[in-house]
Amino acid sequence: MKYKIINKKKLYATIAADLMGNILFSPIKMFRKKGDLNRNIKNILLIRTAYMGDIIMTLPVLKSLKARFPKAKISFVASKEGAQLLEGNPYIDRVLPFNPFWFYKSSIAEYIRFIKQIRAEKFDIVLEARGDIRELWFIVSLLKSRFKVGYSFGGGAYLLTHVVPFTHMKHRVEYHLDLVRYLGCSTDGIDWRIYLSKEERKRVREIMEISGIKKPFISIHPGARLPLKRWSTKGYAEVCEMVIKHYEMPLVLLGSEAEVNLANDIAKDIRFKPIILAGSLSLRELSGILSESALLICNDSAPMHIAAAMETPTVAIFGPSKSLETGPYRNTCRVVEKDFPCRFTCDERVCGHKEYQACMKEITPDDVFNAVQELISRKPCNY
Repeated sequence: MKYKIINKKKLYATIAADLMGNILFSPIKMFRKKGDLNRNIKNILLIRTAYMGDIIMTLPVLKSLKARFPKAKISFVASKEGAQLLEGNPYIDRVLPFNPFWFYKSSIAEYIRFIKQIRAEKFDIVLEARGDIRELWFIVSLLKSRFKVGYSFGGGAYLLTHVVPFTHMKHRVEYHLDLVRYLGCSTDGIDWRIYLSKEERKRVREIMEISGIKKPFISIHPGARLPLKRWSTKGYAEVCEMVIKHYEMPLVLLGSEAEVNLANDIAKDIRFKPIILAGSLSLRELSGILSESALLICNDSAPMHIAAAMETPTVAIFGPSKSLETGPYRNTCRVVEKDFPCRFTCDERVCGHKEYQACMKEITPDDVFNAVQELISRKPCNY
């Protein structure tokens, strides 16, 4: 068994769970029939609950699924926050918002209600897109489904009827697309936009007018879910100064409510004050602002993936995470990163380098600004 788990505690726990699971489920596996994945498919459930960026990177599979199974009802289980970005998507028939207790601070009672809801339904195909043994045990194994399809690199192969082969590290979007390729889907001409209504587009234009944002403008998103993935506020402030001096374009600072202070800390060190929208936008409004931006400068984060989905040119600053796996997908981009071997064994939560966050500290404002210049001059993606 080839596991794709960096954290040693999680790896050992998964190995132990697999040993027990293989013993318990081996009699069932002996009599399990695989069946024809292409026959009489009417009801498909796709599961990708965490995290926001990963949910966005799952969107490219939807058009392919709908094209392959045009008469099938497609339901998507996503986190409550991520579900907001699925609204209006023409390839989904139903969104099931759910925050599992193993990723979020949700209650067991909420989990039980959710399981009761989906257990009442019979699915033809359940696709588990994360490759996570917890989702396989606590969701997939409890569902009524002819076929249960997913990866086993996170354990739990005995809970699936069909295990999708995992060959090598690749972009996470490609992991997801491999799932539907396994089902015989074509992945040409993918579509992973955030679908905004006319009213939402109008609201975005109103926000821009009220805030004094005139096109072209550059957006800055300095936050990230994990602290190790955040570049310094000082670095962002210096890059903002360089951009304003050379391009004289308005700068818009973005972020969640939790990142308002981060945006303010950057703004106070900039002579020409940027427009701060941090903490004031919904996810869908953020998507609209990013789609109107001439350029986004950010860390490896959910807004980076939203920008890629909306085809906004992006300068992405990478530290412990791996751009090969989570960089802006198929987008006009520049990735700024340093070659630290420990990045490939980093779990992105605890820094194992002798100097904390060395991979981020070695990135200079000049590095980032040079990437901005190259991108504005429309040089091709560099990774």
